[in-house]
Amino acid sequence: MSLIRRIVLSLLLCLPAAVGAQDRGTLDPKPLPALAHPDDPALAAKELFGRRDKPAAMPPHSIGGYARGCLAGATAIPIDGDTWQVMRLSRNRNWGHPDLIAFLQHLSAKLPRINGWPGLLIGDISQPRGGPMITGHASHQIGLDADLWFTPMPSRRLSRAEREEMSATNVVRPDGLDIDPQTWTPQHTALLRTAAMEHDVARVFVNPAIKKALCREAGQDRAWLRKIRPTFGHNYHFHVRIACPNGSSGCADQDPPPPGDGCGAELAQWFTPEMLHPKPGKPRPPLTVAQLPVECRRVLAAP
Repeated sequence: MSLIRRIVLSLLLCLPAAVGAQDRGTLDPKPLPALAHPDDPALAAKELFGRRDKPAAMPPHSIGGYARGCLAGATAIPIDGDTWQVMRLSRNRNWGHPDLIAFLQHLSAKLPRINGWPGLLIGDISQPRGGPMITGHASHQIGLDADLWFTPMPSRRLSRAEREEMSATNVVRPDGLDIDPQTWTPQHTALLRTAAMEHDVARVFVNPAIKKALCREAGQDRAWLRKIRPTFGHNYHFHVRIACPNGSSGCADQDPPPPGDGCGAELAQWFTPEMLHPKPGKPRPPLTVAQLPVECRRVLAAP
């Protein structure tokens, strides 16, 4: 079995049921029911973190790794800005480390100049205290990941109903082998290039078909392609991940991406039949609090 196949199957096994950008929210979110035994050590950590609707009153700190950690002192990005709007408000996932929130505001402000869009539509970032989510996302746990829609922000404010029910734009062909020329535009390329060239960005995750299109369209300046990493899904949105903030002890960065632009044999493996149609594996058990960094217990218990 190839290395890339082993990696992808490992990711598929640890992913819970996905919540996509196109999945609708609700205008009437209901609080989760109280847990009968919240101190049960076998209880999935997502059940506890999913019930914390406010951030921990602690200094900002990303704790652990992107897929095994939590977040103290989170900041919520305002649901409306001059160049962004937050989608799926019922999920309450517009929380992040202050460095990520500042990055999103900075990136969105560039859009009118770099590709003519009025701004960004922002999907899931993290929960108020980070940690595993009840639905979707194996990562997004430490406030340094954000999903950004492939749909341009309109020049008007969306209604609450539109934010919950509107679908994002699918830019990938139904067969998954390339982008859809009816929806993919040079503006998408410009946006992804700009995001990948930002100093704080560690990775930009996109569907392999999108990586293929970017490899064709990049021209001679190809260094930024190194940060564009293919992964299945991500055909309605792209996923930006920033590096751990300076001085953030206890935050675990990923290793740098492999050298090169990733446009050769590495990318081709994503389009083999075994990769496009993998056999389902047995899901891994959900993380418990004991499997997270010790400091995450203090994050859960904080006022």
